[in-house]
Amino acid sequence: MFRRVASSIASAEERFGSASERKEWEEKFFSALEALDFLPNSPTLMNAGTPLSQLSACFVLPVHDSMEEIFDSLKLMALVQQTGGGTGFSFSRLRPKGNLVASSGGAASGPVSFMSIFDAATENIRQGGKRRGANMAVLRVDHPDIEEFVQAKLDERSLQNFNLSVAVTDAFMEAVEADLPFGLRHPTTGETLRKVSAQELFARVAEAAWKTGDPGLVFLDTVNRGNPTPDLGPIEATNPCGEVPLLPYEACNLGSINLSHMLRRDGETCTVDWDRLGYTAGLAIRFLDDVIEVGNWPAPQIAAITRANRKVGLGVMGFAEMLILLGIPYASDEASSLANDLMRFISEKALATSGELAHQRGVFSNWNNSVYAARNLRVRNATRTSIAPTGTLSIIAGTSASIEPLFALAYYREHVLEGHTLPELNPLFLRYAQQKGFYSERMIQQLRKGHSLSALTDVPEKAKRLFQTALNVAPEQHLRIQAAFQNRVDNAVSKTVNLPREAAVDDVISVYRQAWQLGLKGVTIFRYGSKKEQVLRLGAGESPDHREHFAKCDPHACRL
Repeated sequence: MFRRVASSIASAEERFGSASERKEWEEKFFSALEALDFLPNSPTLMNAGTPLSQLSACFVLPVHDSMEEIFDSLKLMALVQQTGGGTGFSFSRLRPKGNLVASSGGAASGPVSFMSIFDAATENIRQGGKRRGANMAVLRVDHPDIEEFVQAKLDERSLQNFNLSVAVTDAFMEAVEADLPFGLRHPTTGETLRKVSAQELFARVAEAAWKTGDPGLVFLDTVNRGNPTPDLGPIEATNPCGEVPLLPYEACNLGSINLSHMLRRDGETCTVDWDRLGYTAGLAIRFLDDVIEVGNWPAPQIAAITRANRKVGLGVMGFAEMLILLGIPYASDEASSLANDLMRFISEKALATSGELAHQRGVFSNWNNSVYAARNLRVRNATRTSIAPTGTLSIIAGTSASIEPLFALAYYREHVLEGHTLPELNPLFLRYAQQKGFYSERMIQQLRKGHSLSALTDVPEKAKRLFQTALNVAPEQHLRIQAAFQNRVDNAVSKTVNLPREAAVDDVISVYRQAWQLGLKGVTIFRYGSKKEQVLRLGAGESPDHREHFAKCDPHACRL
């Protein structure tokens, strides 16, 4: 697979150079892939070098307020998902439920009813013949149907192929803070149809998320302050997991660096290998720009704007594993500081490489309509960095997902491989236990049964501090880690703030407020056990309600 992918993507090099240069870059790409130092998004792995050759994971499609345009988008969604892509939509332009339809004299059925049609279509499409389709539905907080949207998944049956996000504005958040009424407006005329309590609406959003995990929030004004091409219009929606805000018809190609490989030994300790990280980041940006060059697109309008803006999103996986190897607890100031340093370094290298590509190949076509033109900053790609969830990629690479903490030391991965459930034990912890001399079959059986590591008397305190898991990390630290990466990322960050089962609605409200104050572009919470079906489950008997706060770990703990 890696040879097929490297050969296909490197074919772009011959368009700008020679056959020998193509072969040189093919070997460099192959080496990075084979070593699992860097992996592109799943559609590139699945489709590169095949007749399909649709290589993008992320698409945003417009939904305009006419029957013809709505079903044009539905058809295009089917084509995108058939080739392996996920789709995001803003339904904010659709007239509210009950509104008069002049052409027929009837009443509009509203955004949620049309979302159900898109959901039903996705249910019967398998992405690229290999995986279930995924969608994001976004609705502005000032849309008159916002309450129906917020509660659309409370029955735990509806819209199961959609993630939901409320597009909140600074004006709404300021109204929440001041406990003011907030106007809901007709999306076409701008007329205020009614007013609601901002705090009560905010609480309803939080309560729905507490019950089901949906909706999350997209901070729309923050997103558009970072829009690199504002002259082309506002950004209204994101891809299914929220890490890429996109214009209508835009696609984005993603890839992730395996941070657990970006280390070197310094005596008996581990340190970040900045030279290797810099080389990998530069190689990855070139690879992703080549993906745009050789990829096929489901529709001409998608091809046009994607090639005109050339957005890519380079992110990371294995952050939690890197921290463990460095002896740094996830819930620490040192972890947040490292997150900032890592992403600043990657972003600087990505920008420099994009500048080199612009010199060699030219700037992206819409450069004159971008924020870069005013700064005379010549770049090949309108965006370069993003933090994706890496659900599939981290399994292939054998490392921790994205920037998330370890979910658990023993858990079940459900609904994978044609519906199978896979029991898993964290291999890094097993190696650590063996090397530190406290490994035992009794300990393994206790973990398999779901006992918390903190409850095991024969496990050293250092190990308990270092191998903290998602539900042991305070929400504030989840947000600090996300903010540290977001501050250095030009797209957005997909991250889950994990909450224990006994968390209250007020805890969700607090997370949402802090996320806005920290300048995040979006936020998602998940209260353990709030969905009947979830991908990761703790071992039987493990309490998800236990939370600890840890001190910094001995830096020599990375002797693995």
